[in-house]
Amino acid sequence: MTTLRPMTGPEYAAWLAESVPAYAADKAAAGQWAEAEALELARQDYATSLPRGLATPDNHLFTIEDDERRPVGMLWFAMTTRASARIAYVYDVSVIPDRQREGHAHRAFLALEEEIQRLGLSGIALHVFGHNLGAQALYARLGFRATNINLFKAVGGAGA
Repeated sequence: MTTLRPMTGPEYAAWLAESVPAYAADKAAAGQWAEAEALELARQDYATSLPRGLATPDNHLFTIEDDERRPVGMLWFAMTTRASARIAYVYDVSVIPDRQREGHAHRAFLALEEEIQRLGLSGIALHVFGHNLGAQALYARLGFRATNINLFKAVGGAGA
């Protein structure tokens, strides 16, 4: 059984060290940021989103554990308002590479639904990069539906 438990300080530091560069790489791969500036922009985004780290109000960071209570990933969401309703916005979810494709992310989202209900929130929103087809398939299986789709086409060899 996959479970969520609050992230510890050392886990947060390790996650931040890995997450910021990964986010920068995703933003550059999506063509949203130039590769040369992506890491600094990612640092700024995280500093703005989590100014007090684990103690940032309305933000919840969890370690995903397997059925033997071993850490296999993490999940971060913030409570926010959308269309006058309080919801959870998932900013990051990841499973360590050698534990992927075992169903942990799927089960973590099912556990998240229980947490969302416990908090009295009415739904879950998230963003997925266009190049992350595996995540898109997972979210579709979980019942998420697209609410916005941005498209881009490079013309004449300019841009990605």
